[in-house]
Amino acid sequence: MGIKYIKNELFIEQISAVKLAELCDTPTYVYSKKLILNNFNSYKKAFNNDIVCYAVKANSNQTLLEILSNLGAGADIVSGGELFKVLRAGINPQKIVYSGVGKTAEEIKYALESNILMFNVESYEELCAINKIAKQMNKKARIAFRVNPNVDPDTHKYIATGKHGTKFGIKYEDAIDMYISASKMANIEIIGIDTHIGSQILKIEPYKLAALKISKLIDKLESLNIHLKYIDIGGGLGIKYEKNQKPPKPIELKKAVMSVFGKYKDKTLIVEPGRSIIGNTGVMLGKVIYRKKSGNKNFLIVDIGMNDLIRPTLYDAYHNILPVKKTSKKPITLDIVGPICESGDFIAKDRKFPLLEQGDLIAVECIGAYGSAMSSQYNSRKRSRGIIVDGKKVIHIRRRDEFEDLLRLEENLEKYL
Repeated sequence: MGIKYIKNELFIEQISAVKLAELCDTPTYVYSKKLILNNFNSYKKAFNNDIVCYAVKANSNQTLLEILSNLGAGADIVSGGELFKVLRAGINPQKIVYSGVGKTAEEIKYALESNILMFNVESYEELCAINKIAKQMNKKARIAFRVNPNVDPDTHKYIATGKHGTKFGIKYEDAIDMYISASKMANIEIIGIDTHIGSQILKIEPYKLAALKISKLIDKLESLNIHLKYIDIGGGLGIKYEKNQKPPKPIELKKAVMSVFGKYKDKTLIVEPGRSIIGNTGVMLGKVIYRKKSGNKNFLIVDIGMNDLIRPTLYDAYHNILPVKKTSKKPITLDIVGPICESGDFIAKDRKFPLLEQGDLIAVECIGAYGSAMSSQYNSRKRSRGIIVDGKKVIHIRRRDEFEDLLRLEENLEKYL
């Protein structure tokens, strides 16, 4: 749709990737605005009377946040910095939910001052901290508890968050007691319940299992005269990284949870998609620096490093890689690696791919989520440029670092002592 070959050359919307590489150099994050709009609107259509809170951690670029704000998105945030950015982007505070296990006193105060919709509380000590700070500010803090339903989402262990033994959420068996404790706190207003079982989930069944368990808690709370306004089902829908993957659509998610929650006519759903809005909208353009053979191993050394895209190193994640210009060369087995001084610096291992020439361009697919957001200056490398393609128009959304940026936070420090 937004990223395809036209006459053997890769295009992002209506602009050739070759021209984009000439304009912006490499490596560069490139996003299709058309795909961003389509992905968000699929959620907006499915959850038409509910609140769609974009999970900002997936990609917190300011221009992207402004685009989503203009579409009516809310935000699921996990830090004071994300709160600052979404407010600056114009997102309605009453569509902001604050998740995360380690909210600091400073961040809690900032969120209360900003009048966000609610905190998703993840521990008893956090609840006490929020109540104490709200009392000091003469405010009532609106909260939901993030309940861990102990459901297996069948995803990578690093991004499974709804099972026992993770750092996230309140133990399911402790949830009722936590709500009762919160109901006795003078500066707490209970308005919701939240669950989030993981990320890159490719089946609907875990969502329905979680919904069934959460529904039992809601019924019990109602019997205790604790009435909720919001049911936050989290996010986590996967995207198609590999050919055999077929992720569910937002409308399938809505139907699955409404088969359980449909009886609660007085409650509003909140959904927190991140990856499924931005993940498949982006490619990273790079070029071949060198070719190398070591023993029986073939390598393509490219200018995309683990500082630009850490997911393969961190999760052993798969990203499809395309030659920007189709070639008649037969694929061989090789590793596609970056220039970082780490053996773990790779994009693909033992991949069938043509042995391209020096200077040839490649495009790494599905980097929209957790690509730029997790980038760094490791090895003192300059962080990469970001652009959005809108038809025939190029929108620059992040400049490439300059060498001076490597020093910018390390000079003239005396005034901070």
